[in-house]
Amino acid sequence: MVVIRLARGGSKKRPFYKLVVADQRFSATGRFIEQVGFYNPVARGQEEKLRVDQAAVDAWVAKGAQMSDRVKSVLKNG
Repeated sequence: MVVIRLARGGSKKRPFYKLVVADQRFSATGRFIEQVGFYNPVARGQEEKLRVDQAAVDAWVAKGAQMSDRVKSVLKNG
């Protein structure tokens, strides 16, 4: 199954997440099909907190991709 999930990057105590479309069988930080945005939970000042290519997300969901619970909440609150 294809899922839209967060892939963690960044350094210790400074998380940075990429929103990726990936096959469920691959590691969360491993191989992915497409990157559709990013999420920076510790953004300060003028830094961008969330960027999403909503058209790409909608296209993948229309093709049957499932969003993880965390991605759903980030997109809803973002």
